[in-house]
Amino acid sequence: MVNTLAGTGSLIRLILRRDRIRIPVWIGAIALFLLSSVSSFPEVYGSAAARQARAALMNNPATVVLTGPGYGLDTYTYGAMTANEMGGFTAVAFAFMGILLFVRHTRAEEESGRAELVGATVVGRYAPMSAALIVVVGTNLLAGAVLAFGLPLALPQLGVPGSLLFGAAVAAVGITFTAVAAVTSQLMEHSRAATGLAAALIAVAFALRAAGDLSDSSPGSGFLSWLSPIGWAQATRVYVDGRWWPLLLTAGLSALLFAVAYMLRARRDEGAGWVRAKPGRATATPALSGSLGLAFRLQRGTLIGWAVGFGLFGLFVGAIAEQAARFIASNETAQRYFAQFGAESSTESMIATYMAMAAMVGTGYALQAVALLRSEETSGRLEQLLGGIPLPRMRWVGSILLSTLAGSVLVVGAAGLGAGLVYAGTSGDFGTMPRVLGAALVHLPAIWVLVGLAIALFGLAPRAMGLGWAALVGVIFVGVFGPLLRLPEWVSELSPFTHTPQLPVAEFTAGPLAVLTVLAAALVLAGVAGFRHRDVG
Repeated sequence: MVNTLAGTGSLIRLILRRDRIRIPVWIGAIALFLLSSVSSFPEVYGSAAARQARAALMNNPATVVLTGPGYGLDTYTYGAMTANEMGGFTAVAFAFMGILLFVRHTRAEEESGRAELVGATVVGRYAPMSAALIVVVGTNLLAGAVLAFGLPLALPQLGVPGSLLFGAAVAAVGITFTAVAAVTSQLMEHSRAATGLAAALIAVAFALRAAGDLSDSSPGSGFLSWLSPIGWAQATRVYVDGRWWPLLLTAGLSALLFAVAYMLRARRDEGAGWVRAKPGRATATPALSGSLGLAFRLQRGTLIGWAVGFGLFGLFVGAIAEQAARFIASNETAQRYFAQFGAESSTESMIATYMAMAAMVGTGYALQAVALLRSEETSGRLEQLLGGIPLPRMRWVGSILLSTLAGSVLVVGAAGLGAGLVYAGTSGDFGTMPRVLGAALVHLPAIWVLVGLAIALFGLAPRAMGLGWAALVGVIFVGVFGPLLRLPEWVSELSPFTHTPQLPVAEFTAGPLAVLTVLAAALVLAGVAGFRHRDVG
């Protein structure tokens, strides 16, 4: 009888070998975002008055929903600013990292059939899940340690004890949602469903925390906040009056969920899930009769999630833009900071800045959608499509490209529409709504350039398709931190978003948009030509 944990050590080494780039990129991206952000605080909020003005914004209900309860607002320190404004987002990033890594090495392996091949060797029943658990939990702890020791180095005003608590709190959230993914991986038959269900629970946790924080006058004391792991992390009150005991709640819930996951794993067959997928229709609907309908169907869940999220972000921007503009107008340091981005203190300037940032982040949807090309190829389903129907290669690529471009319009447009509706409602001038919507949509050609780059990589060097994400990280870094770090102009010029007009405050110029569109088309054509002349698989 084989020990149920036999082979765990070998599988750990295999996972670390496969993720030798992925894990450092996850940790590096989170650390770069957080440490770069906090290091800019003294530049923007150099005086106590500036920090107190910033603290006043934390009482806005929209800000509470987005960032969390405001601790230490009476004397707003850099530590309180870091915990209040960065802690929630960092915890959510850790949660997504845990879910994606765990599902990749458990349910996705079973779905692809590789787990069955591994199981044919001397490997215990619980070894794959245990190996994934050890690696992902270790990754969360390592990332938390990087932040804990990096924060005092990035901003010396942040004390070591508070930084250790910050790192532990966000790592605890990541471990908790790793445990959530362990359960959903046993429940669902497919990796997309397991990931989607776990990600939906992040949204539920975020919503519970937001509702709890709004329901009580005392920050973080609402009952609903205590039902959310994200709320528990923020209840540690990092850098204000640090409390470690809320982390016991995350430890207890994680242990319970891991125990449930092992119990569920013991009672199901390899490749099966507790929730059986419903059998499909005997005949496809007219919408699925062509490759375009199939492309939209495969992207439907992702598209809806991104569009809803960006719509909510747009509502938030519309709600706070006027207040943010007043804050900048009254703060000389903030004026200098935002002037580096070309933004003035008017409300429409703030909206233009937010829409540019939304478009950069929204490029993530487009890259995720176009990644379907590679995932369908590596899963083996593409060969069935091309050889079974048969489906021409160009029509298949064109269908996914068209659905991606249309989806990017919907995602970015949702942000512009949300911001435009709220701003028009608060200002009483509904003529501003089309201008705000245009401020979002004008960045589409820049998004399409990165889509074209991803397709070019797919056609010419499919194994390097991940470089499209690296390019996006570079674009966001240049866009957000380039002016602050005073990067050379030629570096900024590399970002396609540098060349899109900042509507509605800047003058509309069609020339740069036409050049970006032509560049995107050229990259797509290069990728399609490469795909036509290479083997599939």
